[in-house]
Amino acid sequence: MARRALKLASWTSMAFAASGFYLYSNKYLDPNDFGAVRVGRAVATTAAISYDYLTSLRRVPYGSEEYAQVRSEVHLRSARRLCELCCANRGTFIKVGQHLAALDYLLPQEYTSTLKVLHSQAPKSSMQEVSQVIREDLGKEVLVLAVKQLFPEFEFMWLVDEAKKNLPLELDFLNEGRNAEKVAQMLKHFDFLKVPQIYWELSTKRVLLMEFLDGGQVNDRDYMERNKIDVNEISRHLGKIYSEMIFVNGFVHCDPHPGNVLVRKGPDTGKVEIVLLDHGLYQMLTEEFRLDYCNLWQSLIWTDMEKVKKYCHRLGAGDFYPLLACMLTARSWNSVNRGISQAPVTATENTEIRNNAATYLPQISQLLNRVPRQMLLIFKTNDLLRGIEATLGTRASASSFLNMSRCCVRALATHNKKNTYSYFRRTQISFSETFSLWQISFHELILRAKALRLASWVLALLCWLLPAPH
Repeated sequence: MARRALKLASWTSMAFAASGFYLYSNKYLDPNDFGAVRVGRAVATTAAISYDYLTSLRRVPYGSEEYAQVRSEVHLRSARRLCELCCANRGTFIKVGQHLAALDYLLPQEYTSTLKVLHSQAPKSSMQEVSQVIREDLGKEVLVLAVKQLFPEFEFMWLVDEAKKNLPLELDFLNEGRNAEKVAQMLKHFDFLKVPQIYWELSTKRVLLMEFLDGGQVNDRDYMERNKIDVNEISRHLGKIYSEMIFVNGFVHCDPHPGNVLVRKGPDTGKVEIVLLDHGLYQMLTEEFRLDYCNLWQSLIWTDMEKVKKYCHRLGAGDFYPLLACMLTARSWNSVNRGISQAPVTATENTEIRNNAATYLPQISQLLNRVPRQMLLIFKTNDLLRGIEATLGTRASASSFLNMSRCCVRALATHNKKNTYSYFRRTQISFSETFSLWQISFHELILRAKALRLASWVLALLCWLLPAPH
């Protein structure tokens, strides 16, 4: 009986395999259309990575030089497996891989350097596939078969629910075109920001034709050096763009991985420009969330710990408010208490953050289940921006925090003026806003003066130690 059952199972399997091969070879079926195939690959990859870590590291003494060497080799093998998984499964997996690749300040270098290929060299559709879509959509042909389950569920902590909600929007190119025009209009006062123009007469839900804008990736320091682009200026510009989006407008581009943010010298002006691409994914913040988030960042920048606790509670953190503050700033709790705009990031702190990220993973998961859903894409955006700053070596600069503070002051003042009918009260709010902005500018001037004084002292010391030859 067992032998007959086994034989029947074998024939059944062969029949399914033959049918599958026939359908696949005739373009009716792609194995990647099945969620089970993708999940199976993910399970197999996870098992291989786990087994590699368990077996490779237990043979060597913890903390030794050999341990560090073996661990680095396992990191690299695991990163390559993960990259192969993302490329094979595509869709959501590539989105997750792009996110991981940008976390230079959090993940081992072997992972980020390996996964960076997904920013600009992710798997591409063939010209035949692209041509077919263009012919079908621009030729106004009627599509009979609907695309089903392009992006099956992928359990990656807090990204899952948001990915399921937002990916349909990302697949609608008309929505992307509208987002691009909206953000271009919203930030038109930033002459250093370039958003590609959309050609609507040649665009559909599946085809988007836009202006071609070139440049180097925002994390390509070699490109910037060759083109004499100041990394500090780029970091300041990015900070201004995203502070304006988050705090003032509440309309946030949520995929600023390096493949979507280009830098260049303007062909006409020669001035530094930032080119923002891929406008499929935006987060629209409610006014209540935006204002609480403004107040929280103001409290963090000016080290008002009572208000930090208050606004973390308002955003759902509860007793996990220190963890929320650390996750938002990518700083240790000690640095948050000392003042994030005062204490520079050190190598020791970076190591502490990496270690704590693994240690507090259960608490992080609980926190992410508590906060408003709007916070999740903000976390993703923050992670990607911190990763860019880490690569450029400009992370947690005082200048970026002061720009954020300016946007918070303006946003809160606008809200308060909108909600009062008293002319005297509006005048009072405007005066307070002007005074606060003046205080920020004065503080920035003092910081620059200190930096110049320090630079002059260093120069004088070098001249004294290394006198010019006679």
